[in-house]
Formats: sequence, C-alpha cells, structure tokens
Amino acid sequence: MSDVLALPIFKQEESSLPTDNENKILPFQYVLCAATSPAVKLHDETLTYLNQGQSYEIRMLDNRKLGELPEINGKLVKSIFRVVFHDRRLQYTEHQQLEGWRWNRPGDRILDIDIPMSVGIIDPRANPTQLNTVEFLWDPAKRTSVFIQVHCISTEFTMRKHGGEKGVPFRVQIDTFKENENGEYTEHLHSASCQIKVFKPKGADRKQKTDREKMEKRTPHEKEKYQPSYETTILTECSPWPEITYVNNSPSPGFNSSHSSFSLGEGMVRPRLTIYVCQESLQLREQQQQHQQQQPKQENGDSSGAFFVYHAIFLEELTTVELTEKIAQLFSISPCQINQIYKQGPTGIHVLISDEMIQNFQEEACFVLDTMKAETNDSYHIILK
Repeated sequence: MSDVLALPIFKQEESSLPTDNENKILPFQYVLCAATSPAVKLHDETLTYLNQGQSYEIRMLDNRKLGELPEINGKLVKSIFRVVFHDRRLQYTEHQQLEGWRWNRPGDRILDIDIPMSVGIIDPRANPTQLNTVEFLWDPAKRTSVFIQVHCISTEFTMRKHGGEKGVPFRVQIDTFKENENGEYTEHLHSASCQIKVFKPKGADRKQKTDREKMEKRTPHEKEKYQPSYETTILTECSPWPEITYVNNSPSPGFNSSHSSFSLGEGMVRPRLTIYVCQESLQLREQQQQHQQQQPKQENGDSSGAFFVYHAIFLEELTTVELTEKIAQLFSISPCQINQIYKQGPTGIHVLISDEMIQNFQEEACFVLDTMKAETNDSYHIILK
C-alpha cells in the first residue's frame, strides 16, 4: 500500500494499453455480479454501485485458448484482491487515508471474503496490516466464485462533510500469479479492475433507481450518448499493482471468517529496531495532581514520588511514517493528527526527524515524549527528548 506514486490505475493510462491488445483474448476474465450504472457516458469507464457489507459474487473464469499457458494446467494460481482509490488526489495520500479509517473503525476491515458463500477458493488469507487486501489460491479448471464484502463507504473519504456530498469512487483490482520454480506465486499472469462506489446498506439500490429514472426522462437523442446498464460488471485489463516486499517473505497471516479477528500465526520476525518512549510530562502532571490530594504529605524529601512508565516501540521499516503511526497508537490519536516529529538537539534546538535519523537510532534508545499544539486544529508536534 505504501507505493502510491507508481500506481498503474490512472484513468488516462488505462486507455493507453497497446492497440494490438484490443482484440487479444485474455487468459482470465473476472465478472462482478452487480449491475453497472446507466448514467455513464459511452466512452467512459463503467461505474458500479455496491452496498456496504453486502456479499457480491465475482466469477473467476478461465478464458484460455487451447494450448495457452499449458504450464498452469492442473496447477493452482493465486489471486490478490484490493479495494483502492480511483482518484489521483487520494492515491497520493492513500496510506494516511487508510490509517485514519483504521483509527475511526478499530477492528474493522475494508475488504473481506465471505468464505461460506464462496466456491472453489483455497487457503484464503488476509494480512491484518493491509485492511484493503485479501488473497487466495484457485484452480482455473474448476468453478470458482468468490464473494467479497466492502466495509468502507465512499463518503468516508470526502474532503468536506456537510451532508449530501458525493462519495469518492474506489477500484476493485485483481492480480493473478502463477508459481515460479521455487513454488512462490510471483510470476504475473493477468490483472483487471473496475470502478465502484460504496453506499450505506440499500443506498446502492436507491442510487441505481435514481440514475435509471433520470435516464428515462432524457430524450432519445440524449440517451444515445450513454451506455446501457449491464446486469454484470466485467473487470477490464490493467497494469499489475506495484508489488510490496515483505520482511522475510513469510506467508500472509491466516484469514479468519470473522472480519474482526485475525491470527498472526507463525513466521513473525524480530523487529529491526526497538526504542523505549515515556510520556513523562503527562505522567508527571497526573502524579503531581494525585500527590496534592494525598494527606499527610511525605516527609522523606521525595515529595513527588514520581514513577515513570516507558513503552516499547518496535520498528520494521525505520521510516518517519512508521514512527508516526506507532506514536499515534500510543497517544490513541489518528496519525493524521501528528504534524511533525522533532528530536531535541544540542542547546534545546528541535531537529526534524528523518528516515536517515531513525536508521541511526541506537538499539533500545530511551526517549521522553513531549507534545506541542500545532498551528492547525486537533494536530500536534511530537518532541523526542
């Protein structure tokens, strides 16, 4: 999810696939069993409305010609499903957007597989740190249908929330891979995606009905400029999603049929860096208040009786983004509310924390955290002392 600058799904890029691909028969076809909107102009991409949390079938079809890709005959392939942003503006801030959603909806996922409804899927998995991604194995020779549920709604990511605003469009993208010689599913076969909007329960049905009624009021000449509504949505070919390399290449954590429960399983590795932080100023204020209420006062000279608790922060990526997320978790705030992180340097100067600085932190270094209100509302600067 972090490689948002190389995203292949910008609208103008989709139409720039090589022209000799237009008549090419693709090895697989993915069909979302939900109707497309009738209010889409002829040469625009289809748009499909979904209800939040409702299970929708996606049929995984083997479209190969005889003799094509014989190396996958009798073998499984892996498909990775993602729900991502369609708009370029949101793609650039995708990581922060999804982290904000995580903090507003603790324990929830953006994308789930409805396992009891699905047919032909093997070893479904989801990584608890990637709320918008699921994956599974399947046999192209056998009937395969996966039922997905999208739990975020399009209006959760709009800039201004005054009611009645338009929701942002998402994309459902599927990337399929075959095994390499080491038995890892890394050789890309096919990718396809479609544009969706997600509404609160029953909202998609109302929106589809409204679009249909609007089209019925148009003149025959105006109707010619629009696509008909198709009963299903065919995902169109796109570039593969930029691959993210995971530490130690261990398998994804096990998928649990309850979307709020995930088991980390085996394959966990030691963090690359451990630091200890203490919210000393906050703890000191609280303990001073408690002390003032105590009677009688202590007479041994240690009037404060201060006792400070440190928290361990485990870092894998050694980046400012990761440190921001971990500190936000400690303060129980959204990462978006942390404006900058500084380290107190010589003579009390504030040095802006960079990735390189974090990479040079000593193992098990101890820091005292202090907060300073930022210029914007509800945001803070963090100072490591």
